[in-house]
Amino acid sequence: MAERFQGTAVVDAQARRRVLVVGASGTIGQTTTRALLSRGHEVVCIVRLRAGFGGSLSQHDLASLLQGAELRVAQVDDPDSLTRDGLRGETFDAVVSCLASRNGAPSDAWAIDHAAHLNVLTAAHAAGAGHFVLLSALCVQKPRLAFQHAKLAFEQALMDSGMDYSIVRPTAFFKSLSGQVARVKAGKPYLLFGDGRLTACKPISDRDLADYLVECLEDPARRNRILPIGGPGPALTPREQGEQLFALLGRAPLFRQIPLAVIELAVTVLTGASWIFPRLRDKAEFARIARYYATESMLVWNAADQCPDAEATPSTGSDRLVDYHAELLARTDANLRSDHSLF
Repeated sequence: MAERFQGTAVVDAQARRRVLVVGASGTIGQTTTRALLSRGHEVVCIVRLRAGFGGSLSQHDLASLLQGAELRVAQVDDPDSLTRDGLRGETFDAVVSCLASRNGAPSDAWAIDHAAHLNVLTAAHAAGAGHFVLLSALCVQKPRLAFQHAKLAFEQALMDSGMDYSIVRPTAFFKSLSGQVARVKAGKPYLLFGDGRLTACKPISDRDLADYLVECLEDPARRNRILPIGGPGPALTPREQGEQLFALLGRAPLFRQIPLAVIELAVTVLTGASWIFPRLRDKAEFARIARYYATESMLVWNAADQCPDAEATPSTGSDRLVDYHAELLARTDANLRSDHSLF
């Protein structure tokens, strides 16, 4: 997908904001930063000394990826570092957070999704920020996992803070649905939990999500609201995603079904073993995360009918998952593993 930020409307001088971005080194954070810059906002990014998957991004790399933004190295989990090295006693109009724990482990989730965000909120208040745009997750509407509870706890703190907020809860990202592109391209079957029809989502690209986040700064109707959002088009099941991928390759679909009982067994065994061997607690949580995404749709939950509701899940943008997969198939490296990879 070619860059489209050049065609985005630039805000006028009076609407130009000084924006603090946290979580700017991730793929969504990078795309959101570029979207802010394309609209003429002044952007300061809080970054780690080494960022990216396995610390693969240096300061030089980030400066190249985020040209036009000011980068400041600070520790979001250290209030003193955040204030001293990040905000430096300066004022900001708004904060945009794309910050998230790397893998969903309970300790990391509460340290980043909750505690670090509280640090950012406190610092933002002191800096005079009037609006906090938070990238959350749609899955928190049915919380069963540590990272979901941590995100919800901060969402509540933000709503109680007195600062204007926009809490954006997207459905599945393109990158999280692309882990099997390389294996299918290599002639292997597409793996499904169950028959692949149990769950569905409305996939959203980094670019469409970034535009939506930035527009929260500009649209008064998105203030002080929780905003579920998906990408364009109908909801897709995992089986339908696989069928699209095989169609792009001109091959008949080849699926391998993994019984849900396999995940249930893994959860049961690892949870039980973790009581004896504490080092297994994170692995048990990862198994619970896998079970959650194998059994829960990333769609707005209809409380009245007690079911996921594709029609009630808003859509934005124009990027389609099938086109993204077509681009990946045309590349020599389709491995998009990131800090958030579980498998």
